[in-house]
Amino acid sequence: MSSVPFTPDLSIKPEVTAFFDAPTNTISYVVKDPSSDACAVIDSVMDIDYAAGRITYDGADRIIAYIREHNLKLEWLIETHVHADHLSGAPYIQGKLGGKLGIGENITIVQDTFGKIFNEGTEFQRDGSQFDRLFKDGDSYSIGNLTAYAMHTPGHTPACMTHVMGDAAFVGDTLFMPDGGSARADFPGGDARTLYRSIQRVLSLPGEMRLFMCHDYGPNGREIQWETTVADEREHNIHVGKDATEDAFVAMREARDATLAMPRLIIPSLQVNMRAGRLPPKDDDGNVFLKVPVNGL
Repeated sequence: MSSVPFTPDLSIKPEVTAFFDAPTNTISYVVKDPSSDACAVIDSVMDIDYAAGRITYDGADRIIAYIREHNLKLEWLIETHVHADHLSGAPYIQGKLGGKLGIGENITIVQDTFGKIFNEGTEFQRDGSQFDRLFKDGDSYSIGNLTAYAMHTPGHTPACMTHVMGDAAFVGDTLFMPDGGSARADFPGGDARTLYRSIQRVLSLPGEMRLFMCHDYGPNGREIQWETTVADEREHNIHVGKDATEDAFVAMREARDATLAMPRLIIPSLQVNMRAGRLPPKDDDGNVFLKVPVNGL
């Protein structure tokens, strides 16, 4: 795996607005091209009251209101990966504002894996066709006049991508803030050694590159944060900073992952997100159901 398959332009500084979802500790972003009214939405959230089986859209509506208030044109909705801890709000936002929905091409691996776990029938397409664009490593796309690049950074999941836009990179769950370390690698298709190597790709970006996290949990009681730099991660990240070795990282990550419980919303999240944020099909009576695979995860 090469380091970085493109040359980032740090002279371009997109405007980044964050939206924090407290129930899932997720940060979504509106990224605006600094030279036009075009924007992208990254890792949006659809709300669910899991115990009640109730879907709402408060978080997505805040993003929609912001885009409309600032007279922006939504061109892309980006999923950095298939999230296991929140449901995507991308199709809902797309229905209101338009734009194309994109994810990494290895969504097909995730769909095949979890299509089996959730015993989906042949009507569930496992070819990524629920999305408008499947990104390969090094692919580019435009947000107005801003060129964005997709960099494959698997390990947490096979489909994880880091999206680089000027001097800003959106890392999904590949990295956390320096005092948070890194994400787990024990989901089906995850791998700690692969994750380490992907993190090294991110850390090979220029030191002044801004990095934006998908999650933050406020370690040791600090306030929630979501922006750091490559240089800060290289120096201070508790899992990979100061030249931590690959073998040491793998040993730490695998031991730590063995102690972690499954995310609270993993069952509804995977069923919805592997469908690009759409709910499963209605039954003959017009009802929608989510499955619980017993001893399947």
